[in-house]
Amino acid sequence: MCGRYVRRSDKQRIAEYFRTGETVFDLPPDYNVAPTTFQPAIRLSAETGERKIVMMRWGLVPSWHKDPKHLGVSAINAQAESLMEKPMWRRALQKRRCLVPADAFYEWQKLDAQNKQPYAFGMKSGEPFAFAGLWERWMAPDGKPLDSFAIITTDPNEVAARVHTRMPVIVEPRDYTRWLRMEDEERPPIDLLRPYDADAMKAWKVSPAVGNVRNNEPGLCDEWRLPPNSA
Repeated sequence: MCGRYVRRSDKQRIAEYFRTGETVFDLPPDYNVAPTTFQPAIRLSAETGERKIVMMRWGLVPSWHKDPKHLGVSAINAQAESLMEKPMWRRALQKRRCLVPADAFYEWQKLDAQNKQPYAFGMKSGEPFAFAGLWERWMAPDGKPLDSFAIITTDPNEVAARVHTRMPVIVEPRDYTRWLRMEDEERPPIDLLRPYDADAMKAWKVSPAVGNVRNNEPGLCDEWRLPPNSA
């Protein structure tokens, strides 16, 4: 599962790194991205075919759903192994794929029955990266569209497996174009949905404060050590 992540990069950094067009909206960093919030994602423009940044709700709402309020946050992730089997994901995989920019993601390691230690995972290089995402458009009764996305998860690599049984799919930069293009709807590039190279990643402990979504300061994803003289 991927239920929280970090986006240090602002809109200029995202546009430069992912080679997108310019955006007209502000995009400040977010150090504790939570489900149901609106976040930047990258998809191809239907008019130009070029990459563009759009704001979408994290937590996919299917086009056929009656009311997104009743969906909860269960649709924030989609398991790679069952994408072609479930109607919830199949059409989006074939027709509506996106990239979700990030600089790290959080997972919690269970220590005992009452305590968990949060960890952050990112690239050793410090560079941003992209989750493989799916998106949908839901039309409200008043005709207003709601675009939303889910992050695809897979088995963990050696780094993530020390903490959790799943990890988000991270797309290699060389595969961005292939993931976004819809050249063959019947044969989507599911071979890209694999654990990321563990040698390129690192993990570090972060403060338990990340567990509260109201906490969103720059130091939240810094390496954390237990304070001296603490029990």
